[in-house]
Amino acid sequence: MKGPGKKLIWTLLGIGTLIFAWHIGSQVAGSDLLFPGPGAVLKRWIALIPTEEFRQALIASFWRTLLGMGIAGPLGVGIGLISGLDSRGGAFFRPLFMVIGATPVMSVILIAFLALGSERTPIFTAFLMVFPVMTANTIEGLHGIDPRLKELFAAYALPRRDALRYLYLPGIAPFVLGGLRSALSLCWKAVVAAEVLVQPLRALGTGMQRAKAQLETPDLFAWTLAAVSAAGVSQYLLTLLLKFCRPSSGFGKAPKQDIAGPGGV
Repeated sequence: MKGPGKKLIWTLLGIGTLIFAWHIGSQVAGSDLLFPGPGAVLKRWIALIPTEEFRQALIASFWRTLLGMGIAGPLGVGIGLISGLDSRGGAFFRPLFMVIGATPVMSVILIAFLALGSERTPIFTAFLMVFPVMTANTIEGLHGIDPRLKELFAAYALPRRDALRYLYLPGIAPFVLGGLRSALSLCWKAVVAAEVLVQPLRALGTGMQRAKAQLETPDLFAWTLAAVSAAGVSQYLLTLLLKFCRPSSGFGKAPKQDIAGPGGV
């Protein structure tokens, strides 16, 4: 067996190994209070899904993740273009990147909570985690563009708008798309971590915190499994969306009349 079928078998084998290791760990712990097994968690997860509390929490957490990504993605790409195309812009934004990179996530959550409250803090935290990823990927994409193409566009004195459309945007596209995939999982982690700490009214993280406070360990694992499942489904949907929106083969090619010069062929 070759191709997708073989990969699927190995994926299922990996999942089975993780579940088996989980089962062994629960047997060693000897108590659902300390480390519940897969069966107990799955039972609580199935019971949790139909509840109104879970549906509202899932929708709220998903919306916060989507909003954080929606703000950080375009802004990160824009700032990345400014920083990567102009050394002055790079120098101007460098202190901001250093501060964001050095600030602990817990500090960000606590400070944001004082100013923004429990409902907006997870969104801000997600934004702050995703923004530098998108910016760094954009800058890396600009650095990876063939210098000869840059010289070609400069030699024919093409407008900045054309250079942006036909050279820079296609050049950074693979890096931006890769950054989106990486940032989405990071965004979910940031949102749920902030929710656990600040406890909005409706949130997956709030469900985890309540289960932990009540020493309902199977429920805590079930809420965690729900968050992992939501992140996995959103990753899959993003992959499908990116495949559907993949640019056509002609995208990124400058018009022939633009690069042929006055004495065109």
